[in-house]
Amino acid sequence: MRTTIEKALSLGLGLAIAGKEQVEKTVEELVKKGEVSKNESKDLINHLIQKGEEMKVQLEAVAKEKVNAAYGELKLATLEDVKKLEKRIEALERKNLDE
Repeated sequence: MRTTIEKALSLGLGLAIAGKEQVEKTVEELVKKGEVSKNESKDLINHLIQKGEEMKVQLEAVAKEKVNAAYGELKLATLEDVKKLEKRIEALERKNLDE
């Protein structure tokens, strides 16, 4: 079963993105080919879905890190930067109205 899981995991992120239905379909094909028993198929599906979710979280973290790095290199304002500036502008406007 370990080799079969490794083969299935090689489908990895593509299956995670495709979703549960695609994972089930792929495992069903493995059952038909005799590479996975019917009893093992449910555990394999759950394992692949869990691994897919883990990969998705890792990929999102890496993507977020890369985007933040790009913002820093390009010196682009983040949403947080814009909100801070908006608050400063509002404070200055209130100050000017009070004078």
